[in-house]
Amino acid sequence: MTLIESTSGTLKDPAVVPPGLPIPPNTPLQPSTARRAPVDTHTAVPVLDVTIPVFNEERDLEECLRRLHGHLRESFPHGFRITVADNASTDSTLKIAERVARELPELAVVHLEEKGRGNALRKVWLASPAPVLAYMDVDLSTDLAALAPLLAPLISGHSDLAIGTRLTRNSRVVRGPKREFISRSYNLMLHSFMGARFSDAQCGFKAIRADVAQQILPHTMDNSWFFDTELLVLAERCGLRVHEVPVDWIDDPNSSVDVVRTALADIRGMVRLTRDLVSGRIPIPELRAALARGPLPASSRTAEQNPRSSLFGQLVRFAAIGAASTLAYVLIFLFCRGFMDPQLANFLALLITAIANTGANRRFTFGIQGGNPVRHHFEGLIVFGIGLALTSGALALVHSTTTPDRWGELLTVVAANLAATAVRFLLFRLWVFRQPAAKATAPTTQAKTRTETAAS
Repeated sequence: MTLIESTSGTLKDPAVVPPGLPIPPNTPLQPSTARRAPVDTHTAVPVLDVTIPVFNEERDLEECLRRLHGHLRESFPHGFRITVADNASTDSTLKIAERVARELPELAVVHLEEKGRGNALRKVWLASPAPVLAYMDVDLSTDLAALAPLLAPLISGHSDLAIGTRLTRNSRVVRGPKREFISRSYNLMLHSFMGARFSDAQCGFKAIRADVAQQILPHTMDNSWFFDTELLVLAERCGLRVHEVPVDWIDDPNSSVDVVRTALADIRGMVRLTRDLVSGRIPIPELRAALARGPLPASSRTAEQNPRSSLFGQLVRFAAIGAASTLAYVLIFLFCRGFMDPQLANFLALLITAIANTGANRRFTFGIQGGNPVRHHFEGLIVFGIGLALTSGALALVHSTTTPDRWGELLTVVAANLAATAVRFLLFRLWVFRQPAAKATAPTTQAKTRTETAAS
């Protein structure tokens, strides 16, 4: 990566931390506090660095740069820099960026040999000296009037990361039904399977504090479009505050992004990120201890302690896991039924899927990590016994009244298994994975002192 500074014309090779490595030893993890310190705006270093990732954007680039530069000069009261991150373009994109950089002193150009928005943002952000980092798409689909409310909470210390969202009631969006459907479906999957709470993962309009980015970015792996989602999921898992800004957004009809291919890549990214989180590749406990904001006085509320406690979210995740379990149950039952009697085939199929189902619901539906998994699986086997009694009783009943074929047996056990599923959810929610009521916290030392002083 070479960085071409418009003010000096020199080349720099910034040291960049490779993705996936532990937090460097020379980056101390400070204990978390209730809020971040405000950004020091009285400095010679630009307060804001806006990155524009580009690949073969010779048609739109110059207009974008001049429009963004003019907006920042007029409305942003602090020093800023605009960085063009050229991702191995094969047209005149790099030459145009360099020419404009010679005219605009706040413009820098980075040329990367590898393609990918995530790769470009990770390298540019880790090398930037600015305390606030942002990026936006080159087509400027988002109205720039949203830039000030995007940056303000980061500069003040109120929030750690800010995103534009096209999917709230106050957003105003113009785009085709295909993109609207894919975008909403993708975000629903994120909410259902990964417990995400942000409303719009892929809006190309985001900002982050550099002190937070330096500790999170080395643990991101995606080099393309899933980078946004990965960054947001890690931010939420680390207990950071994500600020959302409703935006006015107009779809670019000439966009070269393959929406379907990007959506499929995002699904693969979700699978990979889930595996990384479960395996412990990303040190979430350590990052959370260093980055999470301190508890508020009302943090003893159960909903704040466990964001996965909403009934609707649990139902959606439980249903998705249940559908996968039912499919696995059917396949195992049919396989075993080829060489054993129906009751034994039902027992084995239900046992295997019940163990997997309990583990998946423990982790994804109810958001439980650590604790005592042995107790949960033991209680899950008790729930399994209830399901076995329902399905075995249904099989015994149908065999006592008729002589069903294999598909008749399958229909019977599937219907009974659906009834057992409803019972399983209730028992999981009310018994196995029930979150204990938070105990009232003892008064703080200051509160005790005030009480004693008043009494005296």
